[in-house]
Amino acid sequence: MYVKPHNTMKTKSPLPIYSSQSQLIPDDKLLTQPSDINIKKQFQRNVYIETYGCQMNVSDSELMTGILTQAGHRTVSDIDDADVILLNTCAIRENAETKVINRLEHLNHKKRREGNLIIGVCGCMAQHLRDKILDAAPYVDLVMGPDAYRNLPMALNAVVSGDPFLGLQLDKSEDYADIAPIRKEGIRAWLTIQRGCDKMCTFCIVPFVRGRERSIPLKILTDDVKRLVEEGFKEIVLLGQTVNSYHDGNHDFGELLWSIAEVDGVERVRFTSPHPADATDSMIDAMENCPEVCNQLHLPLQSGSTQVLQRMRRTYTAEQYRELVSKIRDKIPQIAISTDVIVGFCEETEKDFKQTYELMEEIRFDSAFMFKYSDRDGTLANKMLPDDVPEKEKAKRLNEIINLQEKISGEINQSKIGTTVPVLIEGDSRRNADQYHGKTDTFKTTVFPKEETQVGDIVNVKIHSATAHTLIGDIVR
Repeated sequence: MYVKPHNTMKTKSPLPIYSSQSQLIPDDKLLTQPSDINIKKQFQRNVYIETYGCQMNVSDSELMTGILTQAGHRTVSDIDDADVILLNTCAIRENAETKVINRLEHLNHKKRREGNLIIGVCGCMAQHLRDKILDAAPYVDLVMGPDAYRNLPMALNAVVSGDPFLGLQLDKSEDYADIAPIRKEGIRAWLTIQRGCDKMCTFCIVPFVRGRERSIPLKILTDDVKRLVEEGFKEIVLLGQTVNSYHDGNHDFGELLWSIAEVDGVERVRFTSPHPADATDSMIDAMENCPEVCNQLHLPLQSGSTQVLQRMRRTYTAEQYRELVSKIRDKIPQIAISTDVIVGFCEETEKDFKQTYELMEEIRFDSAFMFKYSDRDGTLANKMLPDDVPEKEKAKRLNEIINLQEKISGEINQSKIGTTVPVLIEGDSRRNADQYHGKTDTFKTTVFPKEETQVGDIVNVKIHSATAHTLIGDIVR
């Protein structure tokens, strides 16, 4: 395995890990005696990582795999082969937490049967709900937040004491820039360019569980991309909580896009998720003029009401969002724009909701992730604003925008019938083994007969039919 050389930034020492009795385990007490070589072999584990949530969590699981592999552990794809199970969790929505707690209960039955199984909870939920996890699942052996992954090997060695170990200290300088993640084979690679968030949206827990924003130097990232191309990845997806607020002290996000697009062998570049307030001319210029940067933008709206946006602390108005979309479409006419929308946020009136509905109707997003607001412990909204929209009304409003968006997505996809689009082949279609599925430059799922092609090829597909979610066609030579 390749391990990145340390850069000129300071070398990071591991964060302290504490047991439930707040007992610090010093590094120099672990595996330091002459006989420890046999102990080290004893503690080499088979680790199964189960990932919940967004692409940032997928990227973090790849990072954890790199750290564990470097320490001599082995990650496995079959949970039955594991003697360590790590749940890499999300804390954005309540149902994600419920799912993890239920999963832990199921794993506890497995632990009782097998005896020596180690169970760990990592990621945002671990950072956010330490006490709740230990109360609901006292059989959990380790709890680690996103800034403590360097300590995973030490924790696995130390957990034999029987006490749960906690690694929950946020570190504003931790960017893992010197760690090489281990990715699954495929055509798309996730590349984290920034960690943490400074935006402080009132509905969001991320700044409290991932810490302050910090960006990885451009030179390190372009070297990473060169390596990814050598490993066979065709598409690079740049990740950050507010990815376009990237700035390493010398270079902004637009400059980063240019630099990555210029790496020899890069076929496609995407990024997620940007913040409308940071959609600079530099970013738009790179999207317009770099052929490798895809004609697709996920641009979270959240609400079409300026009053609601103010309560959300989104730092833009509905009119500014509308003007931004117009500007981007003037520069890049073929662009596909998707979004995030929350309905039923604190004090949202029927008028506020109608403004959201009407703005979605006007802008005509290609697709949208739509949610009803759920109050989250620890957020600013939880502390400052009343969750006063009835659940029944939230559900009604959500259904209305879902129906609207399904209609719009269907119409947009129907308009593609008869056109020919380039598609990057990702793998077999789930419904038909004789077909491939892939993504267009605008990130639309497309299915078509395989013919004489293979995964990783970019082929031209002529569209003959469509649904709200899928384009269907045939390869043209």
